[in-house]
Amino acid sequence: MTYLMCMFLLGLVLGLVVVASNPSPYFAALGLVVVAGMGCGVLVGHGGPFLSLVLFLIYLGGMLVVFAYFIALAAEPYPETLGSWPVMMQMVGYVGVLLVACSFFWGGWYEGSWVVVDELACYSLFRGDMGGVALMYSLGGWMLVISAWVLLLTLFVVLELTRGLSRGALRAV
Repeated sequence: MTYLMCMFLLGLVLGLVVVASNPSPYFAALGLVVVAGMGCGVLVGHGGPFLSLVLFLIYLGGMLVVFAYFIALAAEPYPETLGSWPVMMQMVGYVGVLLVACSFFWGGWYEGSWVVVDELACYSLFRGDMGGVALMYSLGGWMLVISAWVLLLTLFVVLELTRGLSRGALRAV
């Protein structure tokens, strides 16, 4: 299970590098899908399957609609690919910065913190996120309302940014 978690974390970091280094919205949206999937895998491994499911459904179900709309309006005839020279140099630079940052913190990491929640199942009666689900719907109800409001505001901000100088979504793409 530790190898699986290491693979999820490596995929998360590499997906973030793809998002940060790619100027084309096509591949950036693909990188965001990879990051969301790997992040959900990390959450499931550490005992949050319900939170992971909520993140995956809300993010990929709602926000990717906005990204698809943005990609349709920002259509490029020849987008930069992941294998092009400037994008590869940015990716190598970001990975280099990550390796330098990891070298500074390498001695402070403790391998015992990589234990996932399923390996401690013999000591608990319930899953790790059962109490969190109840708290999210009882005391965290206002946080759900604020999150929905922020998602709606993000939708309007993205639509306004992609509107351009003409009539918005009614213009010919």
